[in-house]
Amino acid sequence: MEAIIVAIITGGITLIGVMIANSKSQAVTETKLEELTREVRAHNNFAQRMPVVEEKIKVINHRLDDLEEGK
Repeated sequence: MEAIIVAIITGGITLIGVMIANSKSQAVTETKLEELTREVRAHNNFAQRMPVVEEKIKVINHRLDDLEEGK
C-alpha cells in the first residue's frame, strides 16, 4: 500500500514539474515567435520600400545626366 502512495505522490510531483517546464518552454517559444514576427514585418516594409528607392535613384541619375549634358 505504501508503494502505491509513494508512486502516486512521485507521479504527481513529476506531473507538476513537467507542467511547469512546459509552461516556461511555451513562454520562450511565444517570445521568439513575437520577435520573429517583428523582424519579418520590418523586412517586408523594407522590401516594399526598395522599389521606390530604386525608382528615385533612376530619376536622380537621369537628372544628373541632363545636368552633365547641359555643361
